[in-house]
Parts: sequence; structure tokens; C-alpha cells
Amino acid sequence: MIGTIKTIIYPVKDLAKAKAFYQQLLGIEPTTDAPYYVGFKIGDLDIGLDPNGHNNGMTGPVSYWQVTNIKESLQQLLAAGAQTQHEAKDVGGGMLIATVLDADGNTIGLMQLPQ
Repeated sequence: MIGTIKTIIYPVKDLAKAKAFYQQLLGIEPTTDAPYYVGFKIGDLDIGLDPNGHNNGMTGPVSYWQVTNIKESLQQLLAAGAQTQHEAKDVGGGMLIATVLDADGNTIGLMQLPQ
């Protein structure tokens, strides 16, 4: 196994409405509440709302697998038949994310925490 699902990001068009909905659904307040991202923490799982997701090509929720070495993990998935959707990039504070498409076109996210 390459990693563990630690984050699920939902693309949203109206961040305020989405935040209200997920607060009701989850029964908790957000742990991160910014104009560019609202996040909720449930145990070890992060649920994120991304108001820029649709503009960045997200068509639905993306699960991010936490990995220790994103470049190595990407190579393993590409060797297994995945296609690169977005190369690894720093999204702030040294956190790296990347996405690939599996054989059926599903988006799989990878996330490497700052080291």
C-alpha cells in the first residue's frame, strides 16, 4: 500500500453555503476557515471545501492518500498504468500534492506532509 487516505477535498461553488451544509452534516465547527479553504477534522480525517476546485479541473470529491515520498509514489502509480493529471506542487508550508487518473479516469490524490 502506498499510503492512507487522510484528506477528502470537495470542490464548491459557494463556500458560505457549503460551509453551513457541512457544519450541519458533520455537527462540528471548521478547524480552518479561510476564503480559499474551509476544513473540518474528524478523527484522523480532514474534510476540505475548495472554492477554486472547479476552476482547477475538479469534477467531484478527491481523496488524498498521505505518502512519505510523493515522487516515488507517483512513479509507482505511473508504472501501474496511471496517468499524470497534476504534477507534484507545493500548496503552502512545504505540503506537496499531486493527482493521477486511474485506468477508469478516476482522480486519485497524493499528499506529502512537510518534512
